[in-house]
Amino acid sequence: MAQDGRSPDGTLTTRVPARLDRLPWSRWHWMVVIGLGTVWILDGLEVTIVGNMAARLSEEGSGLAISSAQVTGVAAALYVAGACTGALLFGWLTDRYGRKKLFLITLAVYLGATALTALSYSSWWFFVFRFLTGMGIGGEYAAINSAVDELIPSKYRGRVDLIINGSFWLGALGGSLLSVVLLDTDVLPRDVGWRVSFGLGVVLGLGVLLVRRHVPESPRWMFLHGRAEEAERIVADVERQVERETGGPLPEPAGPITVKRRHSVGFGQIARTLVRTYPRRAVLGFALFVGQAFLYNAVTFGFGAILATFYDVPSGSTGYFFAVIALGNFLGPLLLGHLFDTWGRRPMIAGTYLLSGGLLFATAWLFGRGHLTATTLTACWCAVLFFASAGASSAYLTVSEIFPMETRAMAIAFFYAVGTAAGGVSGPLIFAGLTGSGAVADTVLAFCLGAAVMVAGGLVALFLAVPAERRSLEDIATPLSVHGSPAADGGAARAVPLRN
Repeated sequence: MAQDGRSPDGTLTTRVPARLDRLPWSRWHWMVVIGLGTVWILDGLEVTIVGNMAARLSEEGSGLAISSAQVTGVAAALYVAGACTGALLFGWLTDRYGRKKLFLITLAVYLGATALTALSYSSWWFFVFRFLTGMGIGGEYAAINSAVDELIPSKYRGRVDLIINGSFWLGALGGSLLSVVLLDTDVLPRDVGWRVSFGLGVVLGLGVLLVRRHVPESPRWMFLHGRAEEAERIVADVERQVERETGGPLPEPAGPITVKRRHSVGFGQIARTLVRTYPRRAVLGFALFVGQAFLYNAVTFGFGAILATFYDVPSGSTGYFFAVIALGNFLGPLLLGHLFDTWGRRPMIAGTYLLSGGLLFATAWLFGRGHLTATTLTACWCAVLFFASAGASSAYLTVSEIFPMETRAMAIAFFYAVGTAAGGVSGPLIFAGLTGSGAVADTVLAFCLGAAVMVAGGLVALFLAVPAERRSLEDIATPLSVHGSPAADGGAARAVPLRN
């Protein structure tokens, strides 16, 4: 079994990345996926239930003096602001203090804020804890995606990352169906149902926390921060578990990597790495996140109003249509994820963006000609979002693997904040007004705007996407701590001299 070693000049030679990447899939990896990935289900569950409970909260006797517009406007905006703030703050802390500390802290913030939201007795209380809930979720995106990519073998990294990020829609599906039951006054009183909805998220989150306690710190992060012996123990323990499960010896890992210990990276160096060292990759990340944000806003902003205005669908029935759309969103990453590891990142990222944008253009044309019904429009949306969801999930995968490890969580946080802000700011300003006007031409324009920006993201990916499939993270972007790093932009990270 490969061993790590420290030299007198303070450098460390390690095979930890190669040893993690050559592992076959095992029960240990399932534990990582369940412990870290299932929080997106909670996010989707909560966001959907909050959207569906807006009308209920504004009713007399709900126990909370708040209007529907405040729930969908002020509270939603504060949630977005909290998510952006949490991503940047906790992303920086994740790179500085480790993945495990922060994915436990961010989940605790989310759980505590959600529980206190359920106890809201006034609008200001509700607003404060929606902001804090958003902070927890934003921090989760940075801490979880960085940890997952560093623990999952390179052979499976693409499909696992896509399915985990796409599982948001599994929660959205559950939330849309649960809200029908939990907000039914024949089942629960008017002032109790919405509180139970939040409480359910806390209960499920506590279950995730129990599993997450057993997920170790990222050995990749540890050896860069002077904790080589602990990283060695974790990897050796995982190797023993996998060998017992498979009943045979593991293949020999690839060559070692030599690094210097680094405690932290300042914001200045992070900015230089993203903008000066990897400008093309930064443009790619920006294009992918903004593209998916615009497409999703074009479809989801006012989808209920579109169904009600143009097809006379009762407002109480739109949740069923949303459940169908959510299912299509989840099936995309689930069924297409493995192709990102086999066919490759560039064709799949560009393909999903271009296909979803093209299908939305076609949907706009059919809608404008009056050829669609509520059912066929929903079917068109499902087709669009089947590909768009895989593309949107690949945006998170992309920014988590194409920048050096010392900046990984902060890179995820930055592009997540950019995409979230683009959706949270431009959505209400552009799409809500268009889709809510009641004019066919305005809704067609909204669809076309979202499709155009998504197609633009696909074209950028066609030229700039990095062929990261089945490659070690250290090969895709050489760590800043490696001698000779960082690699020149525009290609694979160049090889560096290694020693045994």
